[in-house]
Amino acid sequence: MFRKQFQKGSPKIFDQLESNVPYPKGGRVELARGSKSPAWQRKEGKSASGGLNRKGIASYRAANPGSKLSMAVTTKPSKLKKGSKAANRRKSFCARMKGMKKRLTSAKTARDPDSRINKSLRKWNC
Repeated sequence: MFRKQFQKGSPKIFDQLESNVPYPKGGRVELARGSKSPAWQRKEGKSASGGLNRKGIASYRAANPGSKLSMAVTTKPSKLKKGSKAANRRKSFCARMKGMKKRLTSAKTARDPDSRINKSLRKWNC
């Protein structure tokens, strides 16, 4: 068992870890030699104009079963029907990403037109 209930006189969590669980040095899990990370984490799964391409989306879905990740809404906002599913997805994405750009990126990244976040905001017409 990985966890033990907290009772009077009982050891704390993780005291009874299985002895055969490997813990790599430095706390990182290394990939087996010759294996690659999923395409959505590599350049070949990313679109040059921002976001993921079809291969990246397919590899993300394979790595995360049950995922509903879909392609970007690249239609101009003026062409979208107000309140449609695509318009709402775009509006939600733009609001979420603008908040990330504002709070979670450095000033240098926020100003850089070639940063991944700025490319994706442009692609989604935010």
